Amino acid sequence: MKFDKPLAIFVGLGFPREVETVFEAFQVLNEWPASGRGPDHQAALDACRAALIGSGDAPAARQAFEAFASARDILAPDALAASARNFAREWLST
Repeated sequence: MKFDKPLAIFVGLGFPREVETVFEAFQVLNEWPASGRGPDHQAALDACRAALIGSGDAPAARQAFEAFASARDILAPDALAASARNFAREWLST
């Protein structure tokens, strides 16, 4: 099940990754460290699982995955903006 629009996220050591399908989002969520999981992680996992078994849909899974990624600051545009803010803050404090 493809998303209508892919989500660009940063994974690992800041490597970009395009998540284009429910299954790819499900994989990212399954591989997420246990220490970084929470209610939004579970909601996204449940939405992806529901879409994969046919009791949910791709738009709902994408929305839940995007909410999870946004909460973790791993959405590519958000992560780049946060990184730039942190760099500027550090540069101005020196």
